[in-house]
Amino acid sequence: MEAKIESLEIQPDHIHLLVSAPPRYSPANLINAFKGATSKRLRNKYPYLKSLPSMWTKTYYVGTAGNVSAEVIKRYIEECQG
Repeated sequence: MEAKIESLEIQPDHIHLLVSAPPRYSPANLINAFKGATSKRLRNKYPYLKSLPSMWTKTYYVGTAGNVSAEVIKRYIEECQG
């Protein structure tokens, strides 16, 4: 999808991603692609996960960078890791 994950931090109950992608891809399409791909890979690697009805919830939060630089967002994501 020509999307690039610029930054990734994993929390016990959520994941922070900073993604750069062409504007033709909506956030919903990108998130569905990420969730679908990771679900498939995790279920293939850990077969016991196949019994779960769903790997991810349907919810997500999207924020745009606006006047904030990518470096500021990366720093925020890294600081959230603790």
